[in-house]
Amino acid sequence: MGNLISAANFAKVAQYADLFKQGMAVTIMLSLLTVLFGFFLALLLAVMRLSHLCPFGFLGLTKDGHLREQGFLFHLSRFNPVSFIATVYVEVFRATPMLVQLWLVYFLLFDKSVIDLPKVTILGFIRLERFIPGVVALALNSGAYLSEIIRAGIQSIDGGQTEAARSLGLTQGQNMRYVVLPQAIKNTLPAIANEFVTIIKESAITYTIGVQDIMSAVNATKGALYIIIEPLLVATLMYFCLTFPTSKIIAYFERRMSRGDKR
Repeated sequence: MGNLISAANFAKVAQYADLFKQGMAVTIMLSLLTVLFGFFLALLLAVMRLSHLCPFGFLGLTKDGHLREQGFLFHLSRFNPVSFIATVYVEVFRATPMLVQLWLVYFLLFDKSVIDLPKVTILGFIRLERFIPGVVALALNSGAYLSEIIRAGIQSIDGGQTEAARSLGLTQGQNMRYVVLPQAIKNTLPAIANEFVTIIKESAITYTIGVQDIMSAVNATKGALYIIIEPLLVATLMYFCLTFPTSKIIAYFERRMSRGDKR
């Protein structure tokens, strides 16, 4: 296997251009679906972590009606199972490698005895039994990171706006939808954009379960031609062409959204 870069090797790689084009199409679809599902999962997790559901709150009072200040019943009265579940989820997914999560989702969740996906190929090159587990694993991971970004954005909104919304008759859900979330997303847009770009790059790991993405094309080309540097350089250029414009487009919308703050 040669290590020197040569035009002849690039010419050989060009013979597999269709494979790289298919890989780019899969990477784009994989990233878009991950962004979509991961974002809605992140919203749910952020709201769960900020919830104030304490089903055992009544245990915080003594028999004579005084508030407890310590003890087991005091801590149990403050226990929020919804927030606890979301916190555990976020911490587990942020503290474990993406590759481990991907393999667990593919080999455990999508095992034939649990979820048996049909072996269907769409567009001639997307194998759903490989593609869907990749989307699920990436979305589960991305949702954990995005939820912390969104939660921080929600907490950055002045509480006075919530009080004003309530005084106007808005419900908690309407306040979150029309007042808090639009501002929170605008405030955290740069961080969210970075996560979206990261998703495009992290999608490369899905080739390990057979997803026909860009890295899968690199692997196939390497096996056929016994060269690796040139296919990797082609993949690098393709990922750059995906991530760089994405960053610039989001930066453009960020500037558009921030114009109202400068007036």
